[in-house]
Parts: sequence; C-alpha cells; structure tokens
Amino acid sequence: MRNHRMHTEEALQPGQSTRLEAETAHYLSRVLRAVVGQKILLFNGDGMDYLAEITGFGRDEVHLKVHDCLPARAESPLHLTLVQAVSRGERMDFTLQKATELGVTAFQPVFTNRTEVRLAGEKSARRVGHWRKVIISACEQSGRARLPAVHEPLDLVTWVQSDTQASRLVLEPEAPRSLARLPPASAIELLVGPEGGFEDSELDLLERHGVERVSLGPRILRTETAGPAAVAILQAKAGDF
Repeated sequence: MRNHRMHTEEALQPGQSTRLEAETAHYLSRVLRAVVGQKILLFNGDGMDYLAEITGFGRDEVHLKVHDCLPARAESPLHLTLVQAVSRGERMDFTLQKATELGVTAFQPVFTNRTEVRLAGEKSARRVGHWRKVIISACEQSGRARLPAVHEPLDLVTWVQSDTQASRLVLEPEAPRSLARLPPASAIELLVGPEGGFEDSELDLLERHGVERVSLGPRILRTETAGPAAVAILQAKAGDF
C-alpha cells in the first residue's frame, strides 16, 4: 500500500520529531483514519521526501518521528511560468491543480480588461492563500516535492512591462503559428487570456513588448483548459514528458 503523502511547513530532519498543523492533522486522523505506528511521507518544499512514523495524536495535532530522507521526483528542466488571467472559483482552481500536476514552475495571475474577477487588499491575500492550498494538494497527489510559486496578481500592463529573460508567449486562437511547432526553450512565460479573450488593444500591447502569439490548433478551448493543454505540449517539447 502506498504511503500517504502530506505537506508541512516544519523543518524536517531524520532522527528528529515533528508535528503536523491542525488542518493537516485533522485530515490525517479523521478522514484517512491513520493510526499510531503508521508510516507516511512528508515534504516541505525543499525537494526531498521524508519517511516519518506517527507516534501520537493530540487534540489538534499529530506527532511524528522522522526516519529517513528520500529522493523525490525530479523537477522538469523547463522553467515554465503560467501567466493566467484570473477566472472564477473552481475554474481557476482547476487550472492551478492540473498545471501543477503537469510540472509548472510558477503561476502569475493577471487582470485583463475582460477579467470578471477583481481582487485587492485582504481579499487578494485570502485568494492567494486559497490558491496555494490547491497547489499543495496537487503536489501531495502528484509526488512533487517543490511547490510552484504563486505570485500576487498583477494587471496585464504591469506584467508585460516587467523584465524577464524568458521567452514570452500568448495563446491566441487566430495566431498563424502553432505552439507545437515552436523551437524548444528552457524558460517560458505563457499567457492565457480570460473567458472573453483579449481585446485588440491588449494584443497590440503584447506585440509591442515582444510577446509572441501562438495557437493550440483548430478548436477554441476554455480558459481553464487552455493553460494545462499548452503546458502538456511544452513539457513534451522541452520538459520531462
């Protein structure tokens, strides 16, 4: 039977004891029905997995003894940032979950003229915190031991004017060039638009800043589908697929 795999914010070291935070502890004890003496895998984002044994349960915590440090799955050699126009609720969660499973390095949410969701201040911080939980859950499931970064949302103008060494691409259904036919690159920032697509003025702005338009083929995909589909293509061309 495969060991359950859980994320923790705690530092991990073989031979030392640790504990799981309240929410994770509740899931492990109440949902998975784990018992004392059971082995689980822990990871904290440092690129390694840690084999640990449950030694006891408290009211809102689980105590463990870390036994071994184990090599985890290697990360993709492709440094890929998904620049995603913010979508509503479960649609954004789906994009983050699937793109994490597919090996994205980082996420940059952006606001465009047709973005329906607007976030600021405390609301933005809560949403980014929620997105991080979605990413953590996807890493637990997929075996990734490094968490993709999720950055604070930016407006499109701020993002396109920022400095980068990566190749910048934008998905656009009418683009003459196919994403699948691009030459491989080691670092890419891939921009995916909102449900209503980009306005012409935004596409002109992107072109002036050297962002290349590419298409996925003859069908127009939903915003939550387009990003993961493009990530899979790029991972097959220059990543670890």
